[in-house]
Amino acid sequence: MLPYFQKTTSAAPLAVLRWMLGIMLSVSLLRFWYKGWIDDLYIKPKYFFPFYGFEWVRPLGTYTYLLFAVCLIAAIFVAIGLFYRASIVTLFASFTYIELMDKSTYLNHYYFISLLCLLFIFLPAHVCFSVDAYRDKKLLAGSVPRWCVDAVKLLVFILYFYAGLAKLNSDWLLQALPLKIWLPARNDMPVIGRLFNQEWVPFVFSWFGCVYDLFIVFLLLNRKTRVIAYLTVVVFHLMTALLFPIGMFPYMMIVTALIFFSPEFHQRVIQKIGVSLKIPFESLFSAKTYTFSVPAQKLLITGFSIFFVFQLIFPFRYLLYPGELFWSEQGYRFSWRVMLMEKAGYVQFVVKDRTGKQVTVNNNEFLTILQEKMMSTQPDMILQYAHILRDFYAKHGFQSPQVYVDSYVTLNGRLGKPLIDPETDLAKQTESFRDKTWIVPLAGEIQGF
Repeated sequence: MLPYFQKTTSAAPLAVLRWMLGIMLSVSLLRFWYKGWIDDLYIKPKYFFPFYGFEWVRPLGTYTYLLFAVCLIAAIFVAIGLFYRASIVTLFASFTYIELMDKSTYLNHYYFISLLCLLFIFLPAHVCFSVDAYRDKKLLAGSVPRWCVDAVKLLVFILYFYAGLAKLNSDWLLQALPLKIWLPARNDMPVIGRLFNQEWVPFVFSWFGCVYDLFIVFLLLNRKTRVIAYLTVVVFHLMTALLFPIGMFPYMMIVTALIFFSPEFHQRVIQKIGVSLKIPFESLFSAKTYTFSVPAQKLLITGFSIFFVFQLIFPFRYLLYPGELFWSEQGYRFSWRVMLMEKAGYVQFVVKDRTGKQVTVNNNEFLTILQEKMMSTQPDMILQYAHILRDFYAKHGFQSPQVYVDSYVTLNGRLGKPLIDPETDLAKQTESFRDKTWIVPLAGEIQGF
């Protein structure tokens, strides 16, 4: 085995991140409950948009509240390190199930949290600063294999660096789009709002965002630049949270970036919390090193290697499809492309059958406002909705229903253009990983990654 995999480091960074992950997810889940989003997003809708290959994942009606309760309890248990292995598996499974229930609610940071929870299933994040280690001194340890901490750092690096690569495109760098559209809409903000009317400001934000994503992890890794880099992380994400409603993601990234700080920093955090809780430091941390058996370590390293090779390659699957990625969105999700486009659409569906019956569909009778908004610009969701209409009208007297759509979509301020071929009967099309030839190409593609 390579010498690198024999190295050890403090268990404190993993323990602190485990604690913060559990707390952040607990707050996020309570926020969903308090704001009534569970009911609005997963109970009230008549239909849902599952991910391809995960059609079996469905909301559970009123039992969806129970699913959120299980996820919340698991998050709390992960935070305090109680029944850790069972808790982190439950957290990963329940949170990912929630994420997969409806494509309309997809966000990059949900994907990141699922991946982070998946890694934590196999990492010894509970060997210190946990109830489990406090109760079982045989488990208590102060050091872990170094690759366990570096695996988390690598995942964070992929998120940031790939987000930066995605910004290397002509709309973002040369046109300052979509920030040129978004920022003037926030000109009512106190103090800085008037700046958003200046033409140069979106360009500054665009270029800074690109450089930030590409280089921030390198600066966090360097001890000399780490503090100023972390302050940049805080300012950048707080500004993002202030300007754009993207939930807990900015705060999650602020706490996750702490993984790059020294072991001594995290040990001090644990010690201060221990003092406040009147728990002796030696009960939270020890000089012992946690080790995997040789077969287990080899298996884990092999598994993690496969995982990260997949994460490095998967975002580039869009290269397998022709045309503009932002337009067709074939290969767009799960690729760390964050807030890169302003897209709006209008779609009108007509259902016909061979007897001459015809109806123009009122989308409000089938979908929520959010679902219609998301569906109207995403071809795979348009196809799913067409199948919903096909099945519905087949049950209501239509013989072999045909479904056609008139669609007009605008991308980053461009004039609206048809997205879907209006002559294509979507009822006959099937979902797959193949190119959707019934998407109307966008003239004048965006140049870049």
